Amino acid sequence: MSRIQTTLAALAANNKKGLIPFITAGDPAPELTVPLMHALVRGGADILELGVPFSDPMAEGPVIQRACERALKFGVSLHDVLGYVRQFRQTDSSTPVVLMGYANPLERMGVDAFIAAAKEAGVDGSIVVDYPPEECEEFAEKMQANGMDPIFLLAPTSTEERIMQVAKVSSGFTYYVSLKGVTGAANIDTGEVAARVAAIRKHVKLPIGVGFGIRDAATAKAVAQVSDAVVIGSRIIQELENTPPEQAVAAVESFLSGIRKALDE
Repeated sequence: MSRIQTTLAALAANNKKGLIPFITAGDPAPELTVPLMHALVRGGADILELGVPFSDPMAEGPVIQRACERALKFGVSLHDVLGYVRQFRQTDSSTPVVLMGYANPLERMGVDAFIAAAKEAGVDGSIVVDYPPEECEEFAEKMQANGMDPIFLLAPTSTEERIMQVAKVSSGFTYYVSLKGVTGAANIDTGEVAARVAAIRKHVKLPIGVGFGIRDAATAKAVAQVSDAVVIGSRIIQELENTPPEQAVAAVESFLSGIRKALDE
């Protein structure tokens, strides 16, 4: 079992729900990325999602777009992101790390080179937003052969055929995008999420994480009642935007602790 699979299985055995926070690597400053990763773990994260900055992040709303722009101004690349994971692994060998990004940086590095470098750095999985699952069977097999999980997105508009294909190629967990739109765009209808997750579970036997639009403890708790994990991104980036850099680590840890407490109540 991969680190992601082991972590989510242990949570399920203890009747707990997973908490998966997202930050963009390099934002608000490159030297803060690894301290922020550790702060998220202290705040109760079960799995970390680390965004690879990209100039055209099509699934992201304005908040994460701005985070990508700030990171790119520092020149943060995929190589740098792998370096942050490597540095994080020096003192944390157990928390799974998932890279979330887009195909262009990965293709520029080369798929085989990326997989080898990610494995060496201590990455546990990847979400490549613009990789269609219908065209990713070889990539998924190579990831799994190297002990890493290819994770794919499902949306409110996903067809039954797409759900079945994601079930075929993915491992670790499946990421359900709860909104028709970009990250951080609107409020979640938890009743609709419950219905869609139930439909997905007919085909997908992996744990299901739900993200896009989870902004507070109450929403996180409601979504966790119908999923296996909650993913929070834009709201954490907003916390970073509204906090002086020297207070960023403490602010993020405090915010996530509140979400963790709500999930565990």
